[in-house]
Amino acid sequence: MSIRTLYLAGGCFWGTQRFFDQFDGIINTEVGYANGPTENPTYKDVCASSGHAETVKVVFDDALISARKLLEYYFMVIDPISINRQGGDTGIQYRTGVYYDDDSLLPAIRAVFDEEQKKYSQPLAVELLPLENFFSAEEYHQKYLEKNPTGYCHIPSSMFELD
Repeated sequence: MSIRTLYLAGGCFWGTQRFFDQFDGIINTEVGYANGPTENPTYKDVCASSGHAETVKVVFDDALISARKLLEYYFMVIDPISINRQGGDTGIQYRTGVYYDDDSLLPAIRAVFDEEQKKYSQPLAVELLPLENFFSAEEYHQKYLEKNPTGYCHIPSSMFELD
């Protein structure tokens, strides 16, 4: 088993986590705050433009789901040319980004980014950066849409039943 991790910022992390939890090969997901300038931010800090992105840590078995396939799914549920906005959510914490802590994933990541870029005349607004930091969000945010099935989500509920 080859366990890998990617950190995916796709707007509000509630829906992004729910979306990825459906796929075989996903070992664990955790919502948190990534690539911001301070340590241990709270949700209140993040909502006050702390600079962190709402991000889902996705741990996966690449023998069952490749990084490439994971990112193809990711691009299905984001607007990759929207800056600091996904659905009705706006602000720097809702920016899109793919953050990595394993350089061996870069060829697969870049291949998917290159394919996506061909679909648009303007540059993608999705950050592609090494992970600087990741801080787990408060417990009530973890698996939020499982606990609150009627909670708000910018991702259509039909996308939660692909696998």
